[in-house]
Amino acid sequence: MRTMTYKLLLSALIAGAMLSGCETTKTVYVTPPDTTPPSVPRGVRSVTGDGTVSIYWYGSTEEDLAGYRVWRADSEGADYVVVSRIDADPRDPGDPPVDWQYDDTHRIANGHTYYYAVSAFDFDDNESDLSYEDVFDTPRPAGENVLLDADRPSIAAFAFADEIPVPHGDSRGDIELVYDPDLDVLYIEAIHNDTYVQDFGFTASLDDVDWAPENGWSALHRAEVIRGHSYVAQIYRDPESSLANYAKLRVTSTGGTWARIDWAYQIDPGNPELKRGVPRGDSTKVSGGR
Repeated sequence: MRTMTYKLLLSALIAGAMLSGCETTKTVYVTPPDTTPPSVPRGVRSVTGDGTVSIYWYGSTEEDLAGYRVWRADSEGADYVVVSRIDADPRDPGDPPVDWQYDDTHRIANGHTYYYAVSAFDFDDNESDLSYEDVFDTPRPAGENVLLDADRPSIAAFAFADEIPVPHGDSRGDIELVYDPDLDVLYIEAIHNDTYVQDFGFTASLDDVDWAPENGWSALHRAEVIRGHSYVAQIYRDPESSLANYAKLRVTSTGGTWARIDWAYQIDPGNPELKRGVPRGDSTKVSGGR
């Protein structure tokens, strides 16, 4: 009897120990919410276009980067509003930053100055401060492959404000082609006494002329036409104003008395900005945003 009682007691103790051993303590790890925004986009700059302003910046390298927002103010000191959200694929932070680009064509008016900034946001919608650079731009009209001919009076001159060739002697004209048969030289000549021109020299493209120079204007109001050269014009339209309009053109081909030109004209008086050049490489990411 004592033996059976002992065995029953031993069995009960073992069972209790086994049941007690089944109880385990679970450790629960709680991840705090992400409240750290991405770094502020760097290197924000702009390129002037015809009805377009292109914004460039260096890409961020955070692993949780979700994208960028491009902001615009339509006047100095006005509040910025978002004009585009651009999604970005997460990348290894060890990768070098790449250039990003957004072409702003949303309700853009030539001759009006716009102000820009860029921010970055992550997948938790933490957003960086606006970029620190002071970026503003004034788009202006432009054209390509325009034929002017000194031997054809109907298209001998060009009117930048009207964006068309005009006849020799037309008061709307700013510059015209003049051929000197004795010297066998073709000139770009200012039509009005308050219009000045200068040879900017050889350029690979018209985009190489970013700002109108402050001096160097031809005292003769003319410059020899040379293929591949760019030229800048300073035009005083309002006799009551000291502010000039600036234009540029590049001679793409010539033949005797004629030349073909690419051109751009800044319709904002006193603004020498014709285009800010930004190098483009294979690493540039282009996005239209949304």
